[in-house]
Amino acid sequence: ASTLERLAEAYALLLEAAAADASRRVLDIPLMTDAERQRLLREWNFTVAELPRKCIHELFAEQAARTPEAVALVFQDESVTYAELDRSSDALSRRLAALGVGPEVRAGICVERGVEMVVGLLGILKAGGAYVPLDPQYPAERLAYMLADAGATLLLTQERLRDRLPAFGGDVVLLDGGGTGDDARSAEPRGTDPSTRASHSVPRTASPESLAYVIYTSGSTGLPKGTQVPHRAIPGFFRGAGYARFGEGAVVLQHSSVSWDALTLELWPALLSGGTCVLYPGQTSEPGLLGEQVRRHGVNTLWLTAAYFNLIVDTAPEILEGVARVMTGGEAVSVPHVRRALELYPQLRLVNGYGPSETTVFATCYPVPAGFGAPSIPVGRPVGDRRVYLLDRHFCAVPLGAAGEVCIGGPAVARGYLGRPGLTAARFVPDPFGEPGARLYRSGDRARWRAEGELEFVGRVDFQVKIRGFRVEPGEVEAVLRAWPGVREAAVVVREDQPGDRRLVAYVVGGVEADEVREHLRGQLPEYMVPAAFVVLDALPLTPNGKLDRKALPAPELASPEEAYVAPRTPTEEVLAGIWAEVLRLERVGVEESFFDLGGHSLLATRVAARVHQVFGVDLPLRAVFERPVLSGLAAEIERLRGTGAAAGEGAIAPAAREGDLPVTFAQERLWFVDALDP
Repeated sequence: ASTLERLAEAYALLLEAAAADASRRVLDIPLMTDAERQRLLREWNFTVAELPRKCIHELFAEQAARTPEAVALVFQDESVTYAELDRSSDALSRRLAALGVGPEVRAGICVERGVEMVVGLLGILKAGGAYVPLDPQYPAERLAYMLADAGATLLLTQERLRDRLPAFGGDVVLLDGGGTGDDARSAEPRGTDPSTRASHSVPRTASPESLAYVIYTSGSTGLPKGTQVPHRAIPGFFRGAGYARFGEGAVVLQHSSVSWDALTLELWPALLSGGTCVLYPGQTSEPGLLGEQVRRHGVNTLWLTAAYFNLIVDTAPEILEGVARVMTGGEAVSVPHVRRALELYPQLRLVNGYGPSETTVFATCYPVPAGFGAPSIPVGRPVGDRRVYLLDRHFCAVPLGAAGEVCIGGPAVARGYLGRPGLTAARFVPDPFGEPGARLYRSGDRARWRAEGELEFVGRVDFQVKIRGFRVEPGEVEAVLRAWPGVREAAVVVREDQPGDRRLVAYVVGGVEADEVREHLRGQLPEYMVPAAFVVLDALPLTPNGKLDRKALPAPELASPEEAYVAPRTPTEEVLAGIWAEVLRLERVGVEESFFDLGGHSLLATRVAARVHQVFGVDLPLRAVFERPVLSGLAAEIERLRGTGAAAGEGAIAPAAREGDLPVTFAQERLWFVDALDP
């Protein structure tokens, strides 16, 4: 009824304006009242009071002066105070400044997660430079491209990573001792009197407009693109935002990739507000170890992608028991999983956040209320100093309830893409509602305003997709595919053949083997960009207009043909085959089949590890699935773990694996394994 009323009001406005001036362009006729326009453009775009115009490292130094003995970082058994972190990063910054790091100078940092990582980031900023975060798990070719494209003059890394890194012509500083740089963290004694800290500080060499970091995301042209984020863009997404508390008492887990802007969310709000940041040990987040870190260090604030949040609610909801705040997003959030989490832990404050890297982490947030009952979860209202407008193709604001492109303004907007003036001009456009010179970022996302002032995500205006929270431009994957000899044509799409299971699927034309193409991609792209399935076709289906007919692309056949199927030979292989079939949603799995050839990916591998723990009572590292992707090999590894005492219980079958605790389908089909394996 409310929608019909709004339509009638808009129609009346159109008719009245047309009758009053027949010479008026239809485009200029308003479809909303002045009061509604004021509400959409101003009232629902609340901007906080003027935030401090300071750099990240300046805000950190001020916090270190306020709480010098408070714990800033925790990594395994090590705790680092604000004063210690301030001194160590000061020492490093002086060495970097001597090597030429200063305003607008970009320095690469490729280190494993740990205290050295944070010292390195702060050291670059204190020298006045901008950091280019590089995930050490990325293929060497991609790292080489990022360093070259960013024009990095210096690289911070660790001795143990040097063999994995590409050749680099600039200065190399080792943060774990040796080489150009001695141990950055021991450059000054930890016992230095905090009162002398100011004498060690590096003079301010950057401004809030200076570049803070360059972060790379998937690019539609076939190569990743670097988003240039200035210092001014960062404080506004958490200072005065109100959706979460990051100050003293907050203990935030940092477990996301350093090459993803989730690092900005997990690290800087805590360190600039007096909280504690717990650094996850390892590069790949696993529920078992994540839960151990939450319990051991009293983590009360978590960021989880929507897909990872679903996984934890399904397999290890007890992780959330002591957590006060969970921020999620990256893609559509599952309402059933949200309801279950809030039913189990009513104290939990769950926030659905939305924001592209080009506008620095969150542009909008929606704290989910207790007893939430709507069919979908909105992305909320603008936070901090962000402004959000929904515009049509003529750059006019759309009425309440109508879908428009999400355009984001305010200090959060990045400078643009490094070395991409054309793409920058297309995406970063003049802001018709802001101050002279202000710009809006055209996100390519579509949303609509709900009557209560919340934004509801609708879809995309292009083919960009989100996979497990990561942005993927299918065009980049297609470009890498076409570069492989023998591939004449390629198309990459997201399929959801099973509800809730979104997968990248690649379709190639040419005389190639799917296994060879997959290995080629793994040497070029991050794991999350490698398609879960490959289909070789004689030709891509086309529409009558000669365009790719995406609807006609066939579903991938993941199961092996009858003649290639090898049945399980041992009880362990039989049970593991059942787990794979359950996770991958297949009828059957043979022992010589590869998990990744069957459509598996890292998140599904995490589910396998969780189910193995439940059923066999062993802690299977996630890396084991990647190292032994063939079922028979993984079954042998499980047997080895059981034999070496790695089991999480006395018996071969953990108590959680009993019939009553398993999914109904699994319990019905595999009841016999309890007697077969339990001594």
